[in-house]
Amino acid sequence: MRQKVKEYIDQPEQLEKLYQADKKNFKNIFYEILPEIKSFQGIEFWKARLEFDDQKVSSVRIQKADILVLLISCFIAGFLIKLPQIFNIDLKQFFFYEKNAPIIVFLGLSSYLFLSRGHFNFRHILLAGFAFLISAVYINFLPTDNNSDSIILAFIHLPLTLWCIYGLIYIDFNINDKFRRIDFIKFNGDLAILGAVIIAAGVAMTGITIGLFAAIDLQIEKFYIENIGIIGLVSAPIVATFIIKKYPFVTNKIAPIIANIFSPLALITLLVYLISIAFSGKDPYNDRNFLIVFNGMLLGVMAITVFSVSETSLNTKQRFNEMTLFALSIVTLIIDLIAISAIIYRLGEFGFTPNRIAVLGSNILIFGNLIIIMIDLYQINFKKKDIKRVELSIAKYLPLYALWTIFMVFILPLIFGFK
Repeated sequence: MRQKVKEYIDQPEQLEKLYQADKKNFKNIFYEILPEIKSFQGIEFWKARLEFDDQKVSSVRIQKADILVLLISCFIAGFLIKLPQIFNIDLKQFFFYEKNAPIIVFLGLSSYLFLSRGHFNFRHILLAGFAFLISAVYINFLPTDNNSDSIILAFIHLPLTLWCIYGLIYIDFNINDKFRRIDFIKFNGDLAILGAVIIAAGVAMTGITIGLFAAIDLQIEKFYIENIGIIGLVSAPIVATFIIKKYPFVTNKIAPIIANIFSPLALITLLVYLISIAFSGKDPYNDRNFLIVFNGMLLGVMAITVFSVSETSLNTKQRFNEMTLFALSIVTLIIDLIAISAIIYRLGEFGFTPNRIAVLGSNILIFGNLIIIMIDLYQINFKKKDIKRVELSIAKYLPLYALWTIFMVFILPLIFGFK
């Protein structure tokens, strides 16, 4: 049906026939390909119609099979995260959670994707399973008793590598479809927002529950956290994915608002921060901790920029948002240039280390992406180009991030002899 929806997108009668033939499948496909078809006439009508239908039937959309898939996926993640308690694994000696928590979370998310599709592509399942198996075996056999910077960096970058694997599963291994990559970027923004809400609600519920039992002299903190809290934590992203897939109109309304709020706030904060640096006496050239914070801020702003672009593109043309994103890309680029020059300075002064290579490589990668984003946003604001240009540029750039994370996880520790 996916191909037919695209084919008949400007033929109302044929589109209506497809909708009447399989309403649920039609809705799912429509939301999936919305970034590709939003320029066609009548799309806003269909979007409003489907969202209205969603709100009318939201209480009865969920089928038993949907709940079963959700429970199975949460059980997989919950069982794996409980392995230390089941097999009495020494957490201090083995570093189980540091090594395996990201694998468990993304394995649970991937399981949900495969199970929720209603059909099984065994080749894709085998590819994904092999990728997770290799990652698990490799990371668990890395030595953890020598405080190696290269190994710590492998632990830090492993979630990003797994995120790339999850991305391949999300786009159904169709690496040539740039629009599916764009959809994956948007999905991650929605997942971050909804996941944060679910976790915050879970934390509040945990505090209330422990407090209630403490009031009757029952101390359940240890039991609750080890048996409910930790399972809830790894299940939260799966539950968030379930909600996004089944109630897309919820996040479609929330995410653009968040993007519209945070992009101007990020721009104002960065401008004030750059001015404050001049008066603070701090600089990233001689202060290592300041450089670390500086780079952390850069990564956060880059994520906000990408997320805001994806959300802005789903709405009608918004001049203010597009100008804000253009200004934000320029300021972020300036910050990245400062960071790169500081790292090169420290390399000259103190030599090469795993940490300096990691920071330099990631900053150069972000710099290249920012240059492309800034050029595209300039053309959008002053040459009247479509904002889709930015999304497509980001989508095309994603494989470079994937290659970098693979290098950091599998190659860098070998170069430095696991030191």
